[in-house]
Amino acid sequence: MQGLMQDWPLRVTSIIDHAARFHGDREVVTRTVEGPITRTTYKDIHLRARKVAQALTKLGMKEGDVVATMAWNTARHLEAWYGIMGMGAVCHTLNPRLFAEQLVYIINHAEDKLVFLDLTFVPILEGIADKLPNVKAYVIMTDKAHMPETKLPNALCFEEIVEAEDGNFKWAEVDENAACGLCYTSGTTGNPKGVLYSHRSNVLHSMAANMGDALGMKSADAILPVVPMFHANAWGIAFAAPAVGAKIVMPGANMDGESIYELLDKEQVTVTAAVPTVWLMLLQYLEKTGAELPKLDRVVIGGSAAPRSMIEVFEKKYDVKVFHAWGMTEMSPMGTLGALKAGMEDWPLDKQIDVKVKQGRAIYTVEMKITDDDGNDLPADGKAFGHLMVRGPAIAGAYLKGEGGNILDKDGWFDTGDVATIDPQGYMQITDRAKDVIKSGGEWISSIEIENLAVGHPKVTEAAVIGIVHPKWDERPLLIVVPKEGEKPTKEEILSYMEGKIAKWWMPDDVVFVEEIPHTATGKIQKLALRDQFKEYKLPTANAAE
Repeated sequence: MQGLMQDWPLRVTSIIDHAARFHGDREVVTRTVEGPITRTTYKDIHLRARKVAQALTKLGMKEGDVVATMAWNTARHLEAWYGIMGMGAVCHTLNPRLFAEQLVYIINHAEDKLVFLDLTFVPILEGIADKLPNVKAYVIMTDKAHMPETKLPNALCFEEIVEAEDGNFKWAEVDENAACGLCYTSGTTGNPKGVLYSHRSNVLHSMAANMGDALGMKSADAILPVVPMFHANAWGIAFAAPAVGAKIVMPGANMDGESIYELLDKEQVTVTAAVPTVWLMLLQYLEKTGAELPKLDRVVIGGSAAPRSMIEVFEKKYDVKVFHAWGMTEMSPMGTLGALKAGMEDWPLDKQIDVKVKQGRAIYTVEMKITDDDGNDLPADGKAFGHLMVRGPAIAGAYLKGEGGNILDKDGWFDTGDVATIDPQGYMQITDRAKDVIKSGGEWISSIEIENLAVGHPKVTEAAVIGIVHPKWDERPLLIVVPKEGEKPTKEEILSYMEGKIAKWWMPDDVVFVEEIPHTATGKIQKLALRDQFKEYKLPTANAAE
């Protein structure tokens, strides 16, 4: 027997409809790319998103087409998101931190038909536009007064095409399982892979993210999402905040400590979310100026693990609650959040922090376990560590165009590539990375790609890359090189050879030369042995950051 409830499809457009209807006057504040701080409301964003949908339809976009964005966190970007998804297209967020070859691959692989871009990124797209045959137009997200001279073919002004419409647009009535968002993985092993979100998965993720033991947002909150909208589905905040009517404060391009503090203070932000690097810059600014955070209630930290010292400063000095979060692009992305369980609020603060340094508990809709190399379940005893496996309705079941083949096991579990422990209370802690990926400032750096590039140097016979602890960026790459017999390459020589071939922020912070690199019996580089060998190594860039 089936239930007799209404068949109400879960579409992301219902979120902005709700925000406009019941929280229409709630503010969305933006530090614009052009400079000034602007204010709008959910009601206005709802109208302008429909105008975006109209404009896209006039430009020939159809249901199922892929439309890209390369933009900072702004109200215009939010309007573009909902407008693209609302007309039945797929919003593909492009990470401007990728290097040119990766962007070309991703845009062509996704078959992007149109690109929305901020002024900041015009030069990036100009440099690769001739390699993007599928892109029919570029919409620069500014007004007529700030429209630049550009070599981009068919360049359009965002404000002009939006204001030409009346907003009389009915959202596309697509199936709730229809695709609406696309974000590529970092491509740490081979080419990046596309994760294709559905309307249903985004709505469910938003509802789960808003639970009390997750982000726990409510209409009275003001949230500052420092995590960029081009990174891992914006941690779902672009959907979760309007769903409850929380005020959104968009930081634009300015992520320095002073700029972030200004918004936290003036806009009375209660919740914020970002990677540890951002919070390091903020804390340095607070220490320098003596400023306080009287309104800020909680900070969510993800992307990489926050050091215990950072958590202690927030909690003890500024009376701000810190919550670790963990997830991945394939998980929409939130998987865990480090909220305390019943009874823990009464614990001494240091004991609470013992819990908060872990990555947290699985949110509702996420199942989680650890297994050994043979796929056998391991106990959640806080001691055993194994492969972290997840499944749920907002977790990828496959990659775009079948890249990577079958990514689930026979029971539907997805292998995250991380190694972790789970304690009896359900708190998960990452202990290692199975993929030898380096996390720097919340972004992933492929050790394999740097290694492959380095061994292309005529004086290099073998190379390995490991992450070294860094006070600002969490980790930075160290390149370990075995020179060819009779050769004596210099650090400067190696780095000069690598310039322009990888992203600048991927460049190793230092190069060391060794006689040999340890290998396993099968000939693979022993990264664990290298990490142990260089565990006391201090990068030259670390001193400057301290």
